[in-house]
Amino acid sequence: MRSDSKSSGPTFTELARRRQFVDCAIEVIAEQGFAAASLAKIAARAGTSKGVISYHFSGKDELLEQILLDVLADVVGFVEPAMAAATTATEKLTAYLESGIEYMRLHRAQLLALRQIFPNMRDADGNQRFVNEPGGARDRSIEEILTEGQRTGEFRRFDPTVMAVTIRAAVDGVLDHWAMDPDLDLPAYTRELVSLFIHATRGKT
Repeated sequence: MRSDSKSSGPTFTELARRRQFVDCAIEVIAEQGFAAASLAKIAARAGTSKGVISYHFSGKDELLEQILLDVLADVVGFVEPAMAAATTATEKLTAYLESGIEYMRLHRAQLLALRQIFPNMRDADGNQRFVNEPGGARDRSIEEILTEGQRTGEFRRFDPTVMAVTIRAAVDGVLDHWAMDPDLDLPAYTRELVSLFIHATRGKT
Protein backbone atom coordinates (compact mmCIF):
# COMPACT_ATOMS: atom_id res chain seq x y z
CA MET A 1 0.00 0.00 0.00
CA ARG A 2 1.08 3.60 -0.52
CA SER A 3 2.30 5.37 2.56
CA ASP A 4 0.24 8.36 3.72
CA SER A 5 3.05 9.63 5.92
CA LYS A 6 4.92 11.40 3.11
CA SER A 7 4.06 15.03 3.65
CA SER A 8 6.64 16.28 1.16
CA GLY A 9 4.99 14.55 -1.79
CA PRO A 10 6.33 11.88 -4.11
CA THR A 11 10.00 11.86 -5.01
CA PHE A 12 11.31 12.16 -8.56
CA THR A 13 11.90 8.41 -8.61
CA GLU A 14 8.34 7.70 -7.44
CA LEU A 15 6.91 10.03 -10.08
CA ALA A 16 8.96 8.29 -12.75
CA ARG A 17 7.74 4.92 -11.53
CA ARG A 18 4.10 6.07 -11.61
CA ARG A 19 4.67 7.35 -15.13
CA GLN A 20 6.05 3.96 -16.14
CA PHE A 21 2.97 2.17 -14.82
CA VAL A 22 0.67 4.60 -16.59
CA ASP A 23 2.51 4.03 -19.87
CA CYS A 24 2.45 0.26 -19.44
CA ALA A 25 -1.27 0.30 -18.63
CA ILE A 26 -1.93 2.36 -21.77
CA GLU A 27 -0.01 -0.15 -23.88
CA VAL A 28 -1.83 -3.15 -22.43
CA ILE A 29 -5.30 -1.58 -22.79
CA ALA A 30 -4.60 -0.40 -26.35
CA GLU A 31 -3.25 -3.79 -27.41
CA GLN A 32 -5.38 -6.26 -25.47
CA GLY A 33 -8.52 -4.37 -24.48
CA PHE A 34 -9.93 -3.07 -21.22
CA ALA A 35 -11.14 -6.40 -19.86
CA ALA A 36 -7.74 -8.04 -20.35
CA ALA A 37 -5.80 -5.21 -18.73
CA SER A 38 -5.33 -6.72 -15.27
CA LEU A 39 -2.82 -5.35 -12.79
CA ALA A 40 -0.89 -8.59 -13.23
CA LYS A 41 -0.48 -7.99 -16.97
CA ILE A 42 0.40 -4.34 -16.43
CA ALA A 43 2.99 -5.34 -13.83
CA ALA A 44 4.42 -7.95 -16.18
CA ARG A 45 4.73 -5.32 -18.93
CA ALA A 46 6.62 -3.13 -16.45
CA GLY A 47 8.83 -6.02 -15.37
CA THR A 48 7.68 -5.93 -11.77
CA SER A 49 4.98 -7.30 -9.43
CA LYS A 50 1.44 -6.22 -8.61
CA GLY A 51 2.67 -5.31 -5.13
CA VAL A 52 4.96 -2.63 -6.52
CA ILE A 53 2.06 -1.08 -8.45
CA SER A 54 -0.02 -1.18 -5.26
CA TYR A 55 2.62 0.90 -3.51
CA HIS A 56 2.09 3.70 -6.03
CA PHE A 57 -1.64 3.30 -6.73
CA SER A 58 -4.45 2.20 -4.45
CA GLY A 59 -5.83 -0.03 -7.19
CA LYS A 60 -6.65 -0.34 -10.87
CA ASP A 61 -9.28 2.41 -10.72
CA GLU A 62 -6.78 4.99 -9.48
CA LEU A 63 -4.33 3.94 -12.19
CA LEU A 64 -7.02 4.32 -14.85
CA GLU A 65 -8.02 7.72 -13.48
CA GLN A 66 -4.39 8.81 -13.76
CA ILE A 67 -4.37 7.76 -17.39
CA LEU A 68 -7.43 9.92 -18.03
CA LEU A 69 -5.93 12.92 -16.28
CA ASP A 70 -2.57 12.59 -17.98
CA VAL A 71 -3.83 12.02 -21.51
CA LEU A 72 -6.52 14.70 -21.41
CA ALA A 73 -4.01 17.23 -20.05
CA ASP A 74 -1.57 16.19 -22.78
CA VAL A 75 -4.20 16.71 -25.48
CA VAL A 76 -4.96 20.20 -24.19
CA GLY A 77 -1.25 21.02 -24.00
CA PHE A 78 -0.85 19.96 -27.63
CA VAL A 79 -3.95 21.53 -29.17
CA GLU A 80 -4.28 24.84 -27.29
CA PRO A 81 -0.92 26.34 -28.36
CA ALA A 82 -1.78 25.66 -32.01
CA MET A 83 -5.11 27.41 -31.58
CA ALA A 84 -3.55 30.30 -29.64
CA ALA A 85 -1.08 30.92 -32.48
CA ALA A 86 -3.95 31.41 -34.95
CA THR A 87 -5.31 34.91 -35.45
CA THR A 88 -8.70 34.44 -37.15
CA ALA A 89 -11.61 32.20 -36.25
CA THR A 90 -11.13 30.27 -39.49
CA GLU A 91 -7.48 29.67 -38.65
CA LYS A 92 -8.39 28.61 -35.11
CA LEU A 93 -10.96 26.12 -36.34
CA THR A 94 -8.41 24.75 -38.80
CA ALA A 95 -5.79 24.54 -36.04
CA TYR A 96 -8.21 22.67 -33.79
CA LEU A 97 -8.94 20.06 -36.45
CA GLU A 98 -5.37 19.68 -37.67
CA SER A 99 -3.70 19.59 -34.25
CA GLY A 100 -6.33 17.25 -32.82
CA ILE A 101 -5.77 14.68 -35.54
CA GLU A 102 -2.01 15.19 -35.47
CA TYR A 103 -2.03 14.42 -31.74
CA MET A 104 -3.98 11.30 -32.59
CA ARG A 105 -1.35 10.27 -35.13
CA LEU A 106 1.46 10.74 -32.61
CA HIS A 107 -0.36 9.16 -29.65
CA ARG A 108 -2.46 6.34 -31.06
CA ALA A 109 -2.10 4.05 -28.02
CA GLN A 110 -3.10 6.77 -25.54
CA LEU A 111 -6.31 7.59 -27.36
CA LEU A 112 -7.20 3.98 -28.04
CA ALA A 113 -6.85 3.38 -24.29
CA LEU A 114 -9.09 6.36 -23.50
CA ARG A 115 -11.61 5.07 -26.03
CA GLN A 116 -12.00 1.95 -23.88
CA ILE A 117 -11.66 3.50 -20.43
CA PHE A 118 -14.51 5.99 -20.79
CA PRO A 119 -17.34 3.45 -21.28
CA ASN A 120 -15.89 0.73 -19.04
CA MET A 121 -15.13 2.52 -15.78
CA ARG A 122 -18.35 2.18 -13.78
CA ASP A 123 -19.51 2.78 -10.23
CA ALA A 124 -21.22 0.29 -7.91
CA ASP A 125 -24.57 0.93 -9.62
CA GLY A 126 -23.17 0.24 -13.09
CA ASN A 127 -23.15 3.86 -14.20
CA GLN A 128 -20.24 5.30 -16.18
CA ARG A 129 -17.90 7.16 -13.85
CA PHE A 130 -16.54 9.40 -16.59
CA VAL A 131 -18.60 10.57 -19.53
CA ASN A 132 -17.11 12.27 -22.58
CA GLU A 133 -20.38 14.10 -23.06
CA PRO A 134 -21.52 16.85 -25.43
CA GLY A 135 -21.37 20.31 -23.90
CA GLY A 136 -18.10 19.64 -22.08
CA ALA A 137 -14.94 21.76 -22.12
CA ARG A 138 -13.96 20.63 -25.62
CA ASP A 139 -17.33 21.63 -27.09
CA ARG A 140 -17.27 24.97 -25.28
CA SER A 141 -13.83 25.72 -26.70
CA ILE A 142 -15.04 25.04 -30.25
CA GLU A 143 -18.24 26.96 -29.59
CA GLU A 144 -16.22 30.03 -28.57
CA ILE A 145 -14.35 29.91 -31.88
CA LEU A 146 -17.59 29.61 -33.82
CA THR A 147 -19.22 32.47 -31.92
CA GLU A 148 -16.17 34.65 -32.53
CA GLY A 149 -16.30 33.85 -36.24
CA GLN A 150 -19.96 34.81 -36.40
CA ARG A 151 -19.23 38.07 -34.58
CA THR A 152 -16.49 39.01 -37.06
CA GLY A 153 -18.53 37.90 -40.07
CA GLU A 154 -16.16 35.08 -41.01
CA PHE A 155 -18.85 32.50 -40.32
CA ARG A 156 -22.47 32.38 -41.39
CA ARG A 157 -25.35 32.24 -38.92
CA PHE A 158 -25.94 28.80 -37.38
CA ASP A 159 -26.38 27.30 -33.92
CA PRO A 160 -22.83 27.26 -32.45
CA THR A 161 -23.71 24.51 -29.99
CA VAL A 162 -24.99 22.14 -32.67
CA MET A 163 -21.98 22.84 -34.89
CA ALA A 164 -19.51 22.42 -31.99
CA VAL A 165 -20.96 19.03 -31.02
CA THR A 166 -20.87 17.96 -34.69
CA ILE A 167 -17.21 19.00 -35.09
CA ARG A 168 -16.19 17.23 -31.89
CA ALA A 169 -18.02 14.09 -32.98
CA ALA A 170 -16.32 14.21 -36.38
CA VAL A 171 -12.87 14.38 -34.79
CA ASP A 172 -13.70 11.52 -32.42
CA GLY A 173 -14.97 9.59 -35.42
CA VAL A 174 -11.50 9.73 -36.97
CA LEU A 175 -10.17 7.64 -34.09
CA ASP A 176 -13.01 5.14 -34.44
CA HIS A 177 -12.28 4.80 -38.16
CA TRP A 178 -8.52 4.57 -37.60
CA ALA A 179 -8.99 1.90 -34.92
CA MET A 180 -10.70 -0.27 -37.52
CA ASP A 181 -8.36 0.68 -40.35
CA PRO A 182 -4.76 1.33 -39.21
CA ASP A 183 -3.82 2.14 -42.82
CA LEU A 184 -6.19 5.10 -42.94
CA ASP A 185 -4.56 8.11 -44.64
CA LEU A 186 -4.78 10.59 -41.77
CA PRO A 187 -3.35 13.61 -43.65
CA ALA A 188 -5.91 13.14 -46.44
CA TYR A 189 -8.69 12.62 -43.89
CA THR A 190 -7.61 15.82 -42.12
CA ARG A 191 -7.68 17.85 -45.34
CA GLU A 192 -11.18 16.63 -46.15
CA LEU A 193 -12.43 17.35 -42.64
CA VAL A 194 -10.98 20.87 -42.66
CA SER A 195 -12.48 21.57 -46.08
CA LEU A 196 -15.85 20.20 -44.97
CA PHE A 197 -16.17 22.41 -41.90
CA ILE A 198 -14.66 25.52 -43.46
CA HIS A 199 -17.30 25.29 -46.19
CA ALA A 200 -20.01 24.49 -43.64
CA THR A 201 -19.23 27.52 -41.48
CA ARG A 202 -17.94 30.27 -43.74
CA GLY A 203 -19.94 33.41 -44.31
CA LYS A 204 -20.82 35.04 -47.61
CA THR A 205 -17.84 36.33 -49.58
